[in-house]
Amino acid sequence: MIEIGASVPDLQGTIQDASTLRLRDLRGRHVALYFYPKDNTAGCTRQAQDLRDLHAELTRAGCVVVGVSRDSVASHRRFAEKHALPFALVADTDETWCRAFDVIHEKTLYGRRYLGVVRSTFLIAPDGTLAAAWRNVKVPGHAAAVLDHLARA
Repeated sequence: MIEIGASVPDLQGTIQDASTLRLRDLRGRHVALYFYPKDNTAGCTRQAQDLRDLHAELTRAGCVVVGVSRDSVASHRRFAEKHALPFALVADTDETWCRAFDVIHEKTLYGRRYLGVVRSTFLIAPDGTLAAAWRNVKVPGHAAAVLDHLARA
């Protein structure tokens, strides 16, 4: 698990337009890196829409938003188009990003146990260190909390 103040690994991944996003290319700006379980599910859609709705304010605060899930590039493309998402979605199909941030944990749904992505957000400072972490995120009000944190940073 990456601790606050530690350097974030220089990860790279494919996003919804099939291009490659590299964390090192985002240095000099804050990065709100959010992990979510699945495209087009109720909570994940609301989370993405909330971040979309605050995107202009986050950008003015010097922050780049990047979403990550284990969905495919094609799924991310459909999700981003359907909801007019103005930020990158990393297709972490091999779980490299999820494991680097320790967001895959055992979950239970209807009595069935499985390994799933725990909704989490990490704020990376412009120097590439971890500035803040929110784990087990509850969607209502979370995007505003990230923006509030940036205002105090």
